[in-house]
Amino acid sequence: MSETPSIHVVCPQCSAVNRIPAARAGSGQCGKCGAALFSGHPIVLNDTNFSRQVARNDLPVLVDFWATWCGPCQMMAPVFEQLAERKKSTLRVGKLETDQAPQTAAQFSIRSIPTLILFKAGREVARTSGALSLPALESWLSQHGVR
Repeated sequence: MSETPSIHVVCPQCSAVNRIPAARAGSGQCGKCGAALFSGHPIVLNDTNFSRQVARNDLPVLVDFWATWCGPCQMMAPVFEQLAERKKSTLRVGKLETDQAPQTAAQFSIRSIPTLILFKAGREVARTSGALSLPALESWLSQHGVR
C-alpha cells in the first residue's frame, strides 16, 4: 500500500506545523487552533514567528520586507494581496514590517525596501528590491520555479 504524499504547512495564526495531503494544498484547517491554513492573505511575520514560518513550510515562502512610511511599499501592498490569493496553494506569502522586526531585517541585511526574498526549504534562493507589478512579480517567481 502506498502512502499519500503530504506536505508540512505552518499555521498563519498559531505557527503550529500541520501535515496535510499534498493534493489538499490550498485548503484545510490547523489541527491545533482551527484557523484556515490557506487564507489567501499575506501572513504577518515578526521576529518571533519568522524562522518557523520560513523553515518549516514545505511550500516556498515569499517575504515582503516593508515599512509603513515607505511609499513604494504602500503601492506594492495590493499587488502582494492579489498574489497571496492567486498562489495560495503553491506559495506562502508573508509580510515583515522592518521597523517592528529589526532583528530579522538585520539578519537578512535589508538595506532598501520593499525587498522581496524567496525562500525554499528555509534557504534564501532569490531576492529583488523595489515595487513590482503583479505580472512582473509572477514572472520573477516563475524564473525561480514558483508556478
